[in-house]
Amino acid sequence: MKEEIDVFQNMFVPKHEILEEDEKLILLKKLNATEKQLPKIKTSDPAIKAIAAKKGDVVRITRNSRIAGKALYYRVVV
Repeated sequence: MKEEIDVFQNMFVPKHEILEEDEKLILLKKLNATEKQLPKIKTSDPAIKAIAAKKGDVVRITRNSRIAGKALYYRVVV
């Protein structure tokens, strides 16, 4: 039997969150962009699997930064 591994227990894996539909629309309007213009992340990514994101979802990735404290990145799941 294959044991599930929690990828978020690793200190090098940043926090991943699926945006709600209204958050996604606000983000795209703020960036004056479309989903196709966002960087992409595959459904096969272990973190994407762990949060059960599906194609078309926009994911906010929060990384720790020595300069900024926290840095936000957005990816669309493909």
